Amino acid sequence: MFEIRRARHSDSQTAFDIRRLAIQHQCIGAYTETQLLAWTAGAAEDGYHTLMEKHFYLGCIDAEPVATGMLDLENSEIGAIFVHPDFMQRGIGRRILDHLECLARGLGLEEVKLDATLNAADFYRRCGFVGEVPAIYHSPSGLQLACVPMVKGLL
Repeated sequence: MFEIRRARHSDSQTAFDIRRLAIQHQCIGAYTETQLLAWTAGAAEDGYHTLMEKHFYLGCIDAEPVATGMLDLENSEIGAIFVHPDFMQRGIGRRILDHLECLARGLGLEEVKLDATLNAADFYRRCGFVGEVPAIYHSPSGLQLACVPMVKGLL
């Protein structure tokens, strides 16, 4: 059974591991090996655990986390949608995204934005996001990655 639950601080390592595995599996070809290594370096304790304090969620199958997603209310931004490679292509990413959009709508947001990775931009377009112009994402750790800023109205 699939369910989405609010993440707890104790989930930070699990969420970080799902992120790392998803990046290593899905982003090959979209980014260089050097970028992938830098992007997946570090540990949850380096700051990822602070994300658990936001509207961070885990998608779980039989209570085991297999996907992540976050809604940053301060910036009206959706992020951190990652699916464990063993569970990709099952609609789980879409279910997480739908959940976050529903939450945002319920909290009164009129639109949400995100910075799509190059390999995920088409997925977000299929989900109703608009954006074509490439940009550079600047991570808190100083990493710079090509992305596609996108937006979706919720009304």
